[in-house]
Amino acid sequence: MLMQRMQIVPVSILAVAMAGVTGCATKNYVKTQTAPLIDQTNQLNEKTAENNRAIHDTDDRATAGITKAQGAADSATQNAQTAQKAAGDAEMAADNAVHRADSLASVVAGLDNYKSIGNAEVNFGFDKATLTKDDKEQLDTFAATLGTAKSYILEVTGGTDSTGNADYNYALSQRRADAVVQYLASKYEIPARRFYLIGIGKDKEVADNSTREGRAKNRRVEIRVLSNMGKADAATANGGN
Repeated sequence: MLMQRMQIVPVSILAVAMAGVTGCATKNYVKTQTAPLIDQTNQLNEKTAENNRAIHDTDDRATAGITKAQGAADSATQNAQTAQKAAGDAEMAADNAVHRADSLASVVAGLDNYKSIGNAEVNFGFDKATLTKDDKEQLDTFAATLGTAKSYILEVTGGTDSTGNADYNYALSQRRADAVVQYLASKYEIPARRFYLIGIGKDKEVADNSTREGRAKNRRVEIRVLSNMGKADAATANGGN
């Protein structure tokens, strides 16, 4: 009986040991078989993530490209509209512009045929380019004489005193001449083509700038009416009025 028990015990221990070995072998087998699958799965996950990033990057670049292209198209359209407007403005300016020139001779053919038949002058306050009530009354009186003028042009010259730098005074004298032209053109419907305008700054003084009175006289706009006597004489001879 004792011998039987002794035989049974080793057998039991052996069975347990064999079971343990079998379990370890099974686990190792499963691990060996599943490890490549796990690696492949991880690689697929990484590849999928990489593809998603590439797709997003492509979408972002495409969106940026579309936005840039749309912006360029809008800019081109705006530039075309601006160019078209500029061309229209230039054409209008060519038809109706106030002439601005350093010399009437450079823009008026046959200037020698033009003779001065009237003049006027308005003066401005220091650093001012706005017409006063008295200035407008003087211009009204002057404009009344234009009704009998034939084939005339108006030479409008703006000036300043010697105070300040030259560039500023050129601009100021131009604004003064502009103010006179705008008043006469708007109120008396004088065509812009009849005006020849220039701002001479302090270049041509009419009085001594060392005195207060002299500086006041230099802050002026001179207007001369120049009539083409050749055309006027021909019109008179033909009974024109």
